[in-house]
Amino acid sequence: MRILVAMSGGVDSSVVAARLVEQGHEVIGATLQLYDTRGEAKKGACCAGRDIQDAREVAERLGIPHYVIDAEERFRQSVIERFASSYAQGETPVPCVSCNQGVKFTDLLGLAKDIGADAMATGHYVRRVEGSSGAEMHRPVDADRDQSWFLFATTRDQLDYLRFPLGEMPDKDAVRQEAERFGLLVADKPDSQDLCFIPKGNYSDLVETLRPDTRGEGEIVDRQGNVLGHHEGVTRFTVGQTKRLGDAAQIAGERQMVVAIEPGKRRIVVAPRESSMATVCHLRDMNWLITPPTEASGEGVRCMVQLRAREKPRAATVRPFGDGAEVILDEPALPAPGQACVLYDGTRVLGGGLICRTNEQAA
Repeated sequence: MRILVAMSGGVDSSVVAARLVEQGHEVIGATLQLYDTRGEAKKGACCAGRDIQDAREVAERLGIPHYVIDAEERFRQSVIERFASSYAQGETPVPCVSCNQGVKFTDLLGLAKDIGADAMATGHYVRRVEGSSGAEMHRPVDADRDQSWFLFATTRDQLDYLRFPLGEMPDKDAVRQEAERFGLLVADKPDSQDLCFIPKGNYSDLVETLRPDTRGEGEIVDRQGNVLGHHEGVTRFTVGQTKRLGDAAQIAGERQMVVAIEPGKRRIVVAPRESSMATVCHLRDMNWLITPPTEASGEGVRCMVQLRAREKPRAATVRPFGDGAEVILDEPALPAPGQACVLYDGTRVLGGGLICRTNEQAA
C-alpha cells in the first residue's frame, strides 16, 4: 500500500513510519508547520521548529520522502482563534479536537488522497477495528495512552481511510523500544504536552491578547448575584474549578466551585458542588459513528459517556435533539460548556459532541 504518515517529529509517529516501511509499504512522510517557533519553546511543547527537523531526519534514515506543509494560517484560524473565542464566551475549549478535525484529519487527509495514497496513518493511541458495518474506533490496549476522547469527531468516511498502528501496543515503553530497534534519534524524546501553540507564557495571556475584551478584574458572586470576592480575569477560570477563589473559596463552611462564567459581565459564579450538579446536558457539533435513532422515535442510546479527558465514564441515555443530542445521566455530574462528551459501548466510540452552555451558565 501507499501510505501517508502524519509525522510530528515525536517518537510515536516516527515508529509508525518505521514499522510501515518494515512491512513493505510505500511510505510518504508529511509534517505540518502549524505556528511560528523561531523563539524558544517551552519544555514539552510539540510542533516546534525542532520537531520538523526531527521528522525530516527520521524520514532520511528510513529512506522515505518527506514533505512539510505550511498550515500556519489555517491553524491560526481554525484552532488558535477558535480557542480564544470559546474562552471569551465562558467555555472550556478542547483545541486538540479542533486541530484533529481541521489541519490533521481534513487538510492532511486531503493531501494523502491527492497523492494517491491508499491510507493515512498517525501515531494516535486508538484502535481501528473492522466491524460488521464498517470501520469502528476503539480505545487502545494501553488505557493510560487512550486518545479516543480527543478523536470523537472523526467521521466514518475518515475512519475508513485512517490507520492507527500504535493502538495495539502494550505501553509507551514498548514504543520506545521499537524506536531504539530502528535506530531512530527520537527514541528518548520527551512526550509533547497539550496547548502546543503556547510555547511561552500561559493560555490566559494568549486569550487576553487575542480578545482584549476579556481583560480586567471582576466579581466573584453566588447564584443570587451577591458579591463574595474579586478576581483578576475571567480567562483564568473554568467550570468545576475550586482554585483562585480567595475569600470566596469557602462560604458558610461549604467549599465553593465555579459553576458558571459570565464574560460579558466579567463575573465568576460559584456555588457548593452538590447544589450545582445536573442530570441533563445538551450537545452541539454532534458526530455519530453509528446510525443513531431518529428524534421522532423518541428512542435513546444506552451507553457510557465521558465528560472530560481524564474522567471516568458514567452511564447515560443519549438521544438526538434538534441539531445535536440530549444526554440524560443516570447520576448527577457537572458538565463543562465547551468540553467534549464522548459516547462509548465498552471500548467502542459511538460518537460525541461538545457540551452546550445552559441558560444558567449564559452571560
